[in-house]
Amino acid sequence: MSDRVYGPDEKGKLERIVAEGVSVLQEVDDLQAGLKDTVKAIAEELDVKPALINKAIRVAYKRDWDKHVDDFQDLETIVATVGVDK
Repeated sequence: MSDRVYGPDEKGKLERIVAEGVSVLQEVDDLQAGLKDTVKAIAEELDVKPALINKAIRVAYKRDWDKHVDDFQDLETIVATVGVDK
């Protein structure tokens, strides 16, 4: 254990940030659980895999569609090269 001793002001700051951090992380967990349930319900309704919707959400969030297009084009080239294309 460290020999560091925190004064009353530092202790108060640490208590507040830890309490706030715990609250924020709990909110994130709750929101993620709600999103998971919603994605599952929509996926069942549309007869698609939840993973596909989650992927679309991640691409939309990160705005990195170009990367995925490039990856898909590389995959398409490899599959066509080995003769197992469409």
